[in-house]
Amino acid sequence: MRTLVTTAFVSLDGVMEGPGGEQGYRNAGWTFQGIEFDPAAYELKGREQEEATAMMMGRVSYQAFAPVWPTMTVEFAGYNAMPKYVVSTTLGEQDLVGNWSETTILRSLDDVAALKQTDGGPIIVHGSANLNQNLSDAGLIDRYHLLVFPVLLGAGKRLFSATDKDRQNLKVIESESYSNGIQKLVYDVVR
Repeated sequence: MRTLVTTAFVSLDGVMEGPGGEQGYRNAGWTFQGIEFDPAAYELKGREQEEATAMMMGRVSYQAFAPVWPTMTVEFAGYNAMPKYVVSTTLGEQDLVGNWSETTILRSLDDVAALKQTDGGPIIVHGSANLNQNLSDAGLIDRYHLLVFPVLLGAGKRLFSATDKDRQNLKVIESESYSNGIQKLVYDVVR
């Protein structure tokens, strides 16, 4: 069985929208504003490229990443080489870019659950606020890799939904604080 790992930059109040400057969000680029860069805080991101064997994202994140990431041959070499899974009910094969390794469209959370039952290594979920909320609510996420930034953003897409659901315990696997106030939190979902 494969492990599904969510990775996210998150504000202290749970917002994950627009961390890198994506269009349409008033606080876009919040990870770069007023927070001193500390390379140690991003060690987890490099490790993810080495450990993951596939990447998953929703349609919106795919459409944001696909035109840019394939051109970043040094920074994202590991991600660019691995297979991609896009969870979407509207994206068609004609909408996929041709220069970003093998990409498969999954149409439902049942397809995600079936993929998890196959042989292979960890699948990492990037961006994809709506997908992450649905995966979490369905109990499909196995691990969270969070970099929590010392900022409050108020409005914005959140990592977790407001759905009324049963309690879900998490076990801390790693945690570290950095000089710039970023917190690394890695949790396994307790089943």
